[in-house]
Amino acid sequence: MAQEIEIKLRISDPKALTRRLKRLGARPVGGGSGRVHELNVIFDTPDGGLAKHGQLLRIRTETPEAKSERSKPATGQRALLTFKRPPGERASASGSAEENHRYKVREEIEVEVADARVLTVIFEGLGMRGWFRYEKYRTTFQLPASAKWAKGLLIDLDETPIGTFVELEGPPLAIDRAAQELGYSRRDYVLKNYLVLYVEECRRQGREAKDMVFAAKKPSR
Repeated sequence: MAQEIEIKLRISDPKALTRRLKRLGARPVGGGSGRVHELNVIFDTPDGGLAKHGQLLRIRTETPEAKSERSKPATGQRALLTFKRPPGERASASGSAEENHRYKVREEIEVEVADARVLTVIFEGLGMRGWFRYEKYRTTFQLPASAKWAKGLLIDLDETPIGTFVELEGPPLAIDRAAQELGYSRRDYVLKNYLVLYVEECRRQGREAKDMVFAAKKPSR
């Protein structure tokens, strides 16, 4: 099972971040704007059996952004099934204590599936339910090959209903270097997932936590 090492950074000035990415030579993965809409659904048993063990089962539907509002939706929509869990004993032993505490470290299996709706029916038939939905727009960047220190590093710019974040995923040294290049320090690292961040934001605003989705656009007259 592959190991995922990542951190989040809360971005207060997205335009300034975009300028820094350009100065570093970062380019969107996949060409074009690279901006993709994600609809994520987390599944669990009625008693929360997966969450109790620190596990996550998620179906993600990705839809590339259209070039303009008038153009047809971009092709290439895909669905991904992801399973995450805390690192096993062997993984924990091989990783340093620093990696296991300064970064978010998880074991991860991810596979593309043909039909998210069919998989949802299967999960529901097994007694699970999609209990939390969250969406965001993600643009994934990579640095040029000349930045050898950034080998294996992904920079994900996430626009969410609770603000803008950057996820840095890859080797620990590359994460630290990228954060520094973007103007952040280790004190700024966020290890919480979007569910926890959303619940905390709802508590701050004194409102009920439901699904983390964008407000529906009002139809134009």
